Amino acid sequence: MTKVNDPIIINKTKIKNRLTMAPTVKFDYAGEDGKVTLKHIEHYRERAEHGCGLICVEATAVTPGGRFGKIHMGLWDDDQIDGHKEIVKACHDNGAAVIIQLNHTGITSNPECGEAIGPSAVPTRDENVLSREMSITEIHEMQENYVLSAIRAKKAGYDGIQLHGCHGYLINQFISKKTNLRSDQYGGSSENRARFAAEIIKMIRERCGEDFLISVRTVGVEPDVATAISIADEYVKAGCDYLQVSTGIEWEDPTLKEEGKPYNLICEMGVRFHEHFKGIVPVSCVNGIFDPEVARYLIENDLVDTVDLGRAVLADPAFCEAILYDAPYVKCFQCPKCQYGPFMPHKCPAAIKKNKGE
Repeated sequence: MTKVNDPIIINKTKIKNRLTMAPTVKFDYAGEDGKVTLKHIEHYRERAEHGCGLICVEATAVTPGGRFGKIHMGLWDDDQIDGHKEIVKACHDNGAAVIIQLNHTGITSNPECGEAIGPSAVPTRDENVLSREMSITEIHEMQENYVLSAIRAKKAGYDGIQLHGCHGYLINQFISKKTNLRSDQYGGSSENRARFAAEIIKMIRERCGEDFLISVRTVGVEPDVATAISIADEYVKAGCDYLQVSTGIEWEDPTLKEEGKPYNLICEMGVRFHEHFKGIVPVSCVNGIFDPEVARYLIENDLVDTVDLGRAVLADPAFCEAILYDAPYVKCFQCPKCQYGPFMPHKCPAAIKKNKGE
C-alpha cells in the first residue's frame, strides 16, 4: 500500500513524498516589472521547510498582457530569471522539487494590462465587450511565448513547468466549446481544441529536453469527465508527464453526484482521471483537503498518485507535517472569501493564530 511519505519519480524528478503545493497567486507580492520579490522567496521557502514534496509556483504570466493585474509575477523577460533562481534555491535547499505554472488570461485579461484575446470573439469580463479572435499567426506567436517562458524556467533551475489549462484561462478557453467557436485546426473536435496546448507541450519537450518535467493543470469536466479525459489524452500523447486535475468553464456531467465520500466532487474528478491514466502518467487531485485523514485516504486507497494542497497549506505550512507525522497544525478556517485570494490583504486568521502561538 502506498503511503503519503513514499517517494514518487515523475519523468526523472524524484519527489520525496506525495504532497504537492497547489499554485496559488500572491497578487500583491510583485511589482509592475513582474519580478520575484523577497516575499515570494520566503513564502515558498516556508512551505518547503515544512515538508512539501513538490511545490508548484503560482500562475506566472508569459506576456505582460496576459497578467491578472499589474502586480502579477511574470517570466516573459530574461531579466526576470534571477529572481526565480532564488525561489528554486529556497525550495531545493529544503528538499522540495519545484515547477512553475505558466499562464495567459486570454479573454479575461485585465484591461489595464492588455487586450482580451482568445480563440473566438465571445463576451469578456464586460458582457457588452467581445474578445478579439486570434489569427493563426497570433496563435503560433502565443505558443512561442509559452515555450520561451519554459526555457527561462529551465535556466532558472526549475525541475519543470506546468501549463495552466483550467480555471477559464487561455488554454481552457481553447478547450471549451463555449469559448472556442473556431472551425479550423484549433476548433471543433476534442483533438483540435487540445491542439493549442498539445503543440506547446511538444515544443517545450523539443527545446527543454527529455528530462524536463512537463505538467498540465487540466480541466476535470468540459463539459463532462469523459470529454475532459479525451483532452488530457492529447496532452499525454504530446509528452505531458503529470496531470493535476481541477475545474474549468463548464460543469454539466450528471454522473458527478455527492455520494458521501470523504472527498468532494472536484477531488472525484482527479480520482476518475487516475483510473484512466493509471500506469501511464501520475495524477493529482485538489480542493477541500483540509484534514490530514482525507489526504491519507486518497493516497493509501490508490485513488490518486499525489494530493494537491491549497488553502490548508497557506493557512499553516505545518499541514504537510500533520499529514506526514501527525504533527500539530492550525486548521484553515475556510473563510467564505479566502484572505489569500485575489487582491485580499493576506491577513489569514489561521496564520495569525499560529503566529501568536494560540
